[in-house]
Amino acid sequence: MSGFDATRLQRLHDVVAGHVDRDTVGGVAWLAARDDDVEVGVAGTLTRGEAEPVRRDSIFRIASMTKPIVAVAALILIEECRLRLEDPVDDLLPELADRRVLVDPRGPMDGDSVPARRPITVREVLTFQLGLGMDFEAPWPQPLLEAMGRFGLGAGPPEPQVPPEPDEWTRRLSTLPLLYQPGERWLYNTGSDVLGVLIARAAGQPLERFLRERVFDPAGMVDTGFATPHTARLGSCYAVDPGSGQRIVYDGPSGQWATPPAFPSGGGGLVSTVDDLCAFARVLLAGGPTVPGCSRERRSRPWQPTTSAPTVARPGRPPTPRWAGGSAWASRSAARGSPGPSAATGGTAAWVRPGPTTPGSASRASC
Repeated sequence: MSGFDATRLQRLHDVVAGHVDRDTVGGVAWLAARDDDVEVGVAGTLTRGEAEPVRRDSIFRIASMTKPIVAVAALILIEECRLRLEDPVDDLLPELADRRVLVDPRGPMDGDSVPARRPITVREVLTFQLGLGMDFEAPWPQPLLEAMGRFGLGAGPPEPQVPPEPDEWTRRLSTLPLLYQPGERWLYNTGSDVLGVLIARAAGQPLERFLRERVFDPAGMVDTGFATPHTARLGSCYAVDPGSGQRIVYDGPSGQWATPPAFPSGGGGLVSTVDDLCAFARVLLAGGPTVPGCSRERRSRPWQPTTSAPTVARPGRPPTPRWAGGSAWASRSAARGSPGPSAATGGTAAWVRPGPTTPGSASRASC
């Protein structure tokens, strides 16, 4: 007998089916798990206008859900003392040494700049405080993101076949100034892509291989990767044309995720399934599968934030404090009832709600 409330499960089924019926979304797969109880639901089709339905093993582009997975890979290297939180990244990422910082962070990329007061640290890459990224409080367009787009650095929605291989990607990034001094401000996204390069160099192997050997295989994430050969299980991804307002196909099943990319994006490059994401969520919780080299204490709460989180104002809602390490929001919501990490973008989202047995004390590796 399921431990979930039958009325609420039916409501969830009805709400999801309603979105499909209204064509708000073409197809959905969802999974809810609590201890040994697992409920799964599907609705709609993989591609609008075609007959193939969404199934439990359908594959989705998980975009920014990639970020917490890559963060766990970094924590493994921190546990093994191959990375240290307070160390500068200069030895492994010499391209990012001796940075210059814009005087006006919202001004042009060739504006006045000053030397960085100190090097970027591993902690600042992991917590999005390296001085590069998307500023949620700045107006659009943002000069840094426009420059990154021109250089093929993947500043917008994931386009895995566009960026160059990691060494060239890092070289191009190094030609841009920082917006803020290291540790001064939280900026979204770019830190995870830099973290992917950092992990690969620290591990001495490609990011995809390290994730496969140290995270995916131990956790049982059999369908997660930066590309998939199972394109029959991968649906179409849609966007809205800014000119016409019409829905267009952003990427089809045989599109950009059908072949391995030159640059495996730690910020948004993975595909996965609901069962694989559930397996990863169990890694984050006490009692879940063990990922060798990443202790339960560290993955539950790897460190205390050292700077205050930004306050992000959202229309119709009060400002919400956020703190992100690998894109895991630390928040408290009366509706959810307890704090926990989550991430969402591009139609894929996850929420991990720690229970009373989840370790809560901070842990640091001694190296």
